[in-house]
Amino acid sequence: MPPRSRPRLLLGLLAAAALLLRVPGGAGLRVRVRLAGGQVAEETLEADPDSDSISIEFKTGDGSLITLIADFRQDVKIIRSLILGELERGQKQFQGLCFITRLHKNEIIPSESMAKLRQKNPRTVRVAEEQRGLEHLYMDVAVNYSRAHPLSVHINNVCAEAMDAVYARESDVKHWMEKGIEASIFETMPVSEDVPRCRVSPDRWKGCICRYELCIEWYPCFLKYCRTKDPAGKTSSYKCGIKSCQKCSQFDFYVPQKQLCLWDEDI
Repeated sequence: MPPRSRPRLLLGLLAAAALLLRVPGGAGLRVRVRLAGGQVAEETLEADPDSDSISIEFKTGDGSLITLIADFRQDVKIIRSLILGELERGQKQFQGLCFITRLHKNEIIPSESMAKLRQKNPRTVRVAEEQRGLEHLYMDVAVNYSRAHPLSVHINNVCAEAMDAVYARESDVKHWMEKGIEASIFETMPVSEDVPRCRVSPDRWKGCICRYELCIEWYPCFLKYCRTKDPAGKTSSYKCGIKSCQKCSQFDFYVPQKQLCLWDEDI
């Protein structure tokens, strides 16, 4: 994960960027959640049934801004991170990463159900009921930002600060191409076996395999159903709540120079 020491003056820039990422026409709520390091963060969850999409956004303990978009219509999940740069080490003010993966059924509740959620006890700090474990993803495909609109209408908005660092997986690309997405959007990144991990690479200006890890600490993953009986004794079920989950992801991807992956160091 990125180091904790980041320039605080850039938080305003990230907050301004966040204003551009709301799902149009969305209905949302704010939830206080406990992060892995013990800090409390406020997640913004929004749903737009018209575009059949959901967004989740929050800041991590080190100031990184995380945005997740679930596009149910296209079977696409977008996770974008804006990471505060280390200016004293020659980095830009902030660095954007965008990871695009296949959205599977039952990963998250439907958008129409999310839109109906209402906040109860807004000061409560919530912890997910289910930990779904660490998912390790090797992102071996580069996504052409300027051509990615057919894959999901949200990519151009969400990934605007990461247009040169939009990644996908070959297995997911095959699924989208079977649905009619053009192959020209994607470019496989052949990486030789001797390319080192960035955390052990001695040269800051040579290519290496970068690792970035993040957790979505709380999100509605299942609908809960309760049973009732009518006067005739017939049993029926109805929606009576949600189940919350936590999911952590570990992304490995090629960067042309270690300078773009300074958080992944062997220290």
